[in-house]
Amino acid sequence: MKLPKLFPESPPPGPFHRSFWRSPVRGPWLTSMFGTVLLVGIPVMFATGLLSYAAYNPDLSAINDETPGKGWLGFYLFSWPTHPAYLYRLNQGIHVTLGLTLVPILLFKLWSVLPKLFEWPPLRSPAHLLERVSLFLLVGGAVFEFATGIINIQTWYKFPGSFYTLHFYGAWVFIAGFVIHVTVKLPVMIRALRSRSLIRELRTNIAKMRPEPPESGYLAPIEPAAPTISRRGVLAFAGLGSALVALLSAGQSIGGPLRWTALLAPHGQDVGSGTGDFQVNQTAASAGISTAETGESWRLTLLADNVVTNTGAVHAPVLLRRADLLAMPQHTASLPIACVEGWSTDNQAWVGVRLRDLAQLAGVPQPSSVLVRSLQHGGGFSRAVLSAGQIMATDSLLALRVNGADLTPDHGYPARVIIPASPGVHCTKWVTSLTFRS
Repeated sequence: MKLPKLFPESPPPGPFHRSFWRSPVRGPWLTSMFGTVLLVGIPVMFATGLLSYAAYNPDLSAINDETPGKGWLGFYLFSWPTHPAYLYRLNQGIHVTLGLTLVPILLFKLWSVLPKLFEWPPLRSPAHLLERVSLFLLVGGAVFEFATGIINIQTWYKFPGSFYTLHFYGAWVFIAGFVIHVTVKLPVMIRALRSRSLIRELRTNIAKMRPEPPESGYLAPIEPAAPTISRRGVLAFAGLGSALVALLSAGQSIGGPLRWTALLAPHGQDVGSGTGDFQVNQTAASAGISTAETGESWRLTLLADNVVTNTGAVHAPVLLRRADLLAMPQHTASLPIACVEGWSTDNQAWVGVRLRDLAQLAGVPQPSSVLVRSLQHGGGFSRAVLSAGQIMATDSLLALRVNGADLTPDHGYPARVIIPASPGVHCTKWVTSLTFRS
């Protein structure tokens, strides 16, 4: 079946002519090699991205949820576990590091298929129309997802809307185009990969390299120019570029000595001194926290929402000074902070009161959730909702001290939440109230 004739047979001048594209290294085989890497990497990125959103949004709380209109797209969401403690650090480290590592591969892939974007006529048949639509969704979605992800990694939050909403919906659009494109092009890709030996290409220098034959596909040049690089050279540039990006970014998630190799990390390595010398996402000054608010007048308010006593009375709020919290049984937990931007701290020794003990004190021994409020003035980090599993976990604390000393202002003094296996956005700093729900 053919579409009605919509375009003239003669293409416009310039890139719409196939003879315009003369690079002798372009061709279906090279494109398929880059496509193979993306075929493996992109599904892993998509899966870890969905898991990250599930971790960010425990029990589908309307407060944490930045995409209330997602509807059936949220079918996979579940209550994120709190063990093992490194779970979110591992998931987000893979997601961000892999995303950065694939950038050179994606750019080389887009370069290799550039002639296809100017193919003439643009539409020939319903199958060709489906391919073009998938190509538009794939290229547009890839550029959008990688660009917004990199911007967020660099902690530049001035999106025209919420990053989580944009990235969430963009991921579904991108993966839809990806699935359609792979379905349409997989036979072509397999045929192209079988046409040449990877080992032989890696042994072929520029003098012995020959262009792919024009009949092998639209990407192969019909009037090739003299080669200035071999196919193995292109693969080497792409592979070494990806390896370099991975080397300069993975350390921010792996930690230890490798943290000093993370030159592409958005956070500096020296953020303080002594016990507080580990990464922060927002300082007390940038959050508008004053010393007067965190001084002697500070109180933690424990509330029981919609909970009544056996006599029918509503539980009264419980007000606690920092000294009162320090007088309660203290628990120590060795936990990292792992952020959605991909960076994480090494394990720190946190000391404080278990959240489940505070729930008991508030009159809610079996809470379904808790609303945590911060002294922070406005912004998306001024409150968060934690699930029942997060509250009841042994190592979930309202931390008062870290690494043997009081919290510093930048790390949340006088009290902050610390949760195992959870994104850093849930580890609210400068906590002022906890509202437990039954």
